[in-house]
Amino acid sequence: MKLNVFYDRENTEKTIELADNSSVKDLLKKMKINPVTVIVGIKDQIVLEDEKLKDKGNIKIISVISGG
Repeated sequence: MKLNVFYDRENTEKTIELADNSSVKDLLKKMKINPVTVIVGIKDQIVLEDEKLKDKGNIKIISVISGG
């Protein structure tokens, strides 16, 4: 399947290819992104790592910022 992925940290939009029945966790692993450092959204809804992805989906990966 092919996904359109926007990653705010790099301010880029990429097309990522994954196997059918892949999850958000698989996407982050392929992109070498630590899941603890981001929030993933699909259609303006926050999704968890085990969420299954659909072909031609539009994904937003937003970096979590913390400080003291």
